Amino acid sequence: MNKMHLKAGSALLLVMAFCQTQATEASHATATQRMPDSYAQAAKLIDLGHGRHLNLRCSGNGPQTVLLEAGALADSSTWFKVQPLLAAHARVCAYDRAGFGFSSEGPLPRNLDADVSDLHALIQRAGLATPLVMVGHSLGSNIVRQYASRYPENVSAMVLLDPPAQDIGRFAPGWQKDEDTLSVQRFAFLRQCEAAAEKHELTSTNKELSQCLGGPDPHASAKLNAVNLALMSKPAYWHTVLSVLQNNPAIFKPPVSKQETHGATPLIVLSAANTYADALPRDRKGLEEARAHTQAQIVATSSRGTLVHVADTSHDIQIDQPNAVAKAVMQALKMAKGDANGRQRGRSEPDRG
Repeated sequence: MNKMHLKAGSALLLVMAFCQTQATEASHATATQRMPDSYAQAAKLIDLGHGRHLNLRCSGNGPQTVLLEAGALADSSTWFKVQPLLAAHARVCAYDRAGFGFSSEGPLPRNLDADVSDLHALIQRAGLATPLVMVGHSLGSNIVRQYASRYPENVSAMVLLDPPAQDIGRFAPGWQKDEDTLSVQRFAFLRQCEAAAEKHELTSTNKELSQCLGGPDPHASAKLNAVNLALMSKPAYWHTVLSVLQNNPAIFKPPVSKQETHGATPLIVLSAANTYADALPRDRKGLEEARAHTQAQIVATSSRGTLVHVADTSHDIQIDQPNAVAKAVMQALKMAKGDANGRQRGRSEPDRG
């Protein structure tokens, strides 16, 4: 269920997909917290109509609600460390996007418009209390920003975990050239996985096909890994993976739009220290510059934007430094509460005109 364990040549799939190198294996080796077996089954399936449903996992109570948006190939399980930290202070919900985890497949293409439309339907159908504090990791940060642009009244604050570099070709042209070349190989491999899934052959002993599913998640039990394997063996999963990756260039090749603005909405960007630890030396400087430029542009979209550097973490801050994420979300909750109280006082004061 977690994108980090899609070891179908994880560098090929993930580095090229998100314009970044991820160093997740090191974090897995040192992590001790186990993923609960509750992730081996759906939590609450929210009916979106037309025979579709999204799996929603909520915990905690409180007047404010936090919505967790996973990265591109991840699902709600990526928040297994963060969600319990926040549930003591607020209602916290994570969900599986269409085609991932226990959610049904969605119409193609799976682009930002599709994800934002599903997210809005989920919030309405599940009756989540708005405005929400929205937390997005990686591609999830792009989904959150797009949602906030479209439905600003539903968003009280944003926390964005290591938003990926945009306009990367401007800063690392050599890397971009290699990516464009390797993408042909990547999609050829993914189509082999998709075809095998449609023939129910992914769980066979074929050595090449075994790379599609990769090894077990070191955070998970044998039971949970077996469920993950079954979910990733479904054709719907591979249809979705292909569509997501095919649509990523449209998101990440352009720069942050100059028209993007979030007014005075509290916005906190967490920047990971070691996102490019595995990048080639010739590319690292350009990649870092592209990401820094992107994240500075995102911070500038709000008059209350803040950039926070997080040490000792790969791109997957929610796995490596969950307490840093929880701290930022708690700050966002406090700011959102202050805004709500200010509006309430404004409405209750008599008109002195």
